[in-house]
Amino acid sequence: MPTSLLVVEDDDTIRETIRDALSLEGFTVTACANGRDALGNLQRAAASGDGPFALVVLDLMLPGLGGLELCRQMRQAGDRTPILVVSARDSEADRVLGLEVGADDYLIKPFGMRELVARCRALLRRSSSAVEESRQVVHGNLCLFPEECRVTRDGLDVNLSPKEYRLLELFMQNPRRVWSRDKLLEQVWGHDYFGDSKTVDVHIRWLREKLETNPSAPEHLVTVRGFGYRFG
Repeated sequence: MPTSLLVVEDDDTIRETIRDALSLEGFTVTACANGRDALGNLQRAAASGDGPFALVVLDLMLPGLGGLELCRQMRQAGDRTPILVVSARDSEADRVLGLEVGADDYLIKPFGMRELVARCRALLRRSSSAVEESRQVVHGNLCLFPEECRVTRDGLDVNLSPKEYRLLELFMQNPRRVWSRDKLLEQVWGHDYFGDSKTVDVHIRWLREKLETNPSAPEHLVTVRGFGYRFG
């Protein structure tokens, strides 16, 4: 599916030139001439089944709702869509202000379409990389992929039972926190579990055998005597 971009530019010639250049590169481009229409497009895209825009190309000098204010509103609303500002404002103060209100890059007019496309692709790569990293929890030689319920050790998949995985996920997402057996039972086995609390010790031992270089001297799953266990 083509990557969807939003171009916000009040100059008709520049807007259509940018639209054509990005479309030729295989992007799906929505273009508008003012901040109000841009905000509406962003809200509709976020609510649609197709998902939000991957990138916004934003002029600062817009009628009505200006580019800086649109950028500020997006960030205040928690919208992390990458923003490439394109503006004739070329002073250092203008560039700093644009970046401080939430823009990810700043391109000064006039500019070439090849540079614009290159900057868009660079921002999309950075955004994609950040999303991928956010989907992984890494600690030393262990990597947990929450969306896949998968764990690797030194790059190789580790075969874990559902309870082992949920235990490890809890530990890795809360490093250094000490968990008592009762809290682990509550979080992993549930409030209605009435079995022996020693099942926690058994599962910890199984995890150590699969994850630790030396299970008898663990580096990841550490016993905190008198309190419980912690990760790291």
